[in-house]
Amino acid sequence: MRFASRRSNVLARHGMVATSEPLAAVAGLRTLLEGGNAVDAAVATAAALCVTEPMSTGLGGDMFALVWLAKEKRVLALNGSGRAPAAASLEEIRRQGHASIPDLSPYAVTVPGAVHGWETLLKACGTMPLSRVLEPAIRYAEDGYPVAEVIAERWQRAEEKLLRYPSGGELLRDGRAPREGEVVRLPALARTLRAVAEGGSDAFYHGPVAEAIAGYLQQQGGWLSAQDMASHASTWDQPITTDYRGATVWECPPNGQGLAALLALNIAEGFDLAGMGPQTPESYHHLIEAMRLALADALHYIADPALASVPVAGLLSKEYAAGRRALVHPDRAMPKAAAGSPIPAGDTVYLAAVDGGGNACSFINSLFQGFGTGLVAPGTGVVLHNRGSIFSLDPAHPNALAPRKRPYHTIIPAMATRKGELWLTFGVMGAFQQPQGHLQVLTNMLDYGMGPQEALDALRFSVQRGAEVALEDGVSEEVVAGLQQRGHQINIISGYDRMQFGGGQVIERDTAGVLRGGSDPRKDGCAVGW
Repeated sequence: MRFASRRSNVLARHGMVATSEPLAAVAGLRTLLEGGNAVDAAVATAAALCVTEPMSTGLGGDMFALVWLAKEKRVLALNGSGRAPAAASLEEIRRQGHASIPDLSPYAVTVPGAVHGWETLLKACGTMPLSRVLEPAIRYAEDGYPVAEVIAERWQRAEEKLLRYPSGGELLRDGRAPREGEVVRLPALARTLRAVAEGGSDAFYHGPVAEAIAGYLQQQGGWLSAQDMASHASTWDQPITTDYRGATVWECPPNGQGLAALLALNIAEGFDLAGMGPQTPESYHHLIEAMRLALADALHYIADPALASVPVAGLLSKEYAAGRRALVHPDRAMPKAAAGSPIPAGDTVYLAAVDGGGNACSFINSLFQGFGTGLVAPGTGVVLHNRGSIFSLDPAHPNALAPRKRPYHTIIPAMATRKGELWLTFGVMGAFQQPQGHLQVLTNMLDYGMGPQEALDALRFSVQRGAEVALEDGVSEEVVAGLQQRGHQINIISGYDRMQFGGGQVIERDTAGVLRGGSDPRKDGCAVGW
């Protein structure tokens, strides 16, 4: 059972970009055509998406990236997420009577890490300066662009959020969300992009832009200061991996939740998914249970490793996976998926870009929820994300709010290699759906032999609270009945709400250097190449 996208794989040899909005994809392709590499194209695409899909991503958000260096045959991981303000106080939030950090409050804003991440990535792995790769984004913001259908619908859903404060009007058209086909210009955002193009990331983290962001948040009662902005830095991390059916799958380490995808794959590896067949009650059930166990571990253990102990090696051991797999009953859903106890050991828009030399960049830039907090720093066009709302207010939890701490992050770029060579550059957007999307896209390709587009078209599940599982409209009655008989509580999702199942992109590279790209039909995006 598949989404009826009627799309074929996109084929090319010299370079490819796949993302959720066509104008942004073209920005990346243009960069490749002008001689840029995969990293240049990725940053150009990401910046353009901040303009053409501004509810999903922006300069006020965070980013993560994986980079495949073809000559060195290795993967690099960049963490471009920000930290909590130095004045952040768990006790203050609890004194106000909150059980969690309000997601539309200034307390949910951590330092936006995206801009520094862009620059860091380009300096280490790119061939073009930041000023050049920002050109398409600046042109879209200044000259305007027509809004696509899915994006217009999502913009309208967030209209009330942006209207809460006057500065939200910087992301509206005459005080309302734009309709499909209307031309939108974002002059305030264009000015900020130009400032960054001319002054680099310093123009964002120091001076007028940083002061506008910090001053506005403090006016709203928040903690973020200009010093918090000035002290931000991205970090290079060691990627984490697991092997599944002959492929090595690469993810960014915690504080990202890529660990959850690898945990689920390790559990699923012991099931005969190919023998169960695709989209059957049996395969759905076993993948759902594997994912429930993986998410239980992720939500219990993932935190900022600089300030909390995360037993990554123990969690990723095959022995640990075997013990977790033994909890899965073939005919009955677990009453509750609880975190396990591994043996201690040391230690969220998506786009894919691959160039003609075989270099690749798997890249995510995000505001978390649609338009984040809805808070827009006046005069900048910068929407501030609400990633800090994921911090726990339990002082004993590894992900407890603390000064200068990075929160649990849902955004996770991914890659897969075979026999030491690049095979896939991929990701699936959608908060806690992301590792679930990784699991389902990979099993579609490795267990069922699907190509990139077919793997993205296949209907998905979404593990939710308790025994609740969301399924896409179109799933067979046999699957629904089979899962209900096993104790799963099923919700069928249709229409625009199907975007909760993720917005995936996949670029596959074969041994002859041929690129095959797919783009999720649940969004308006595409894969483009030459």
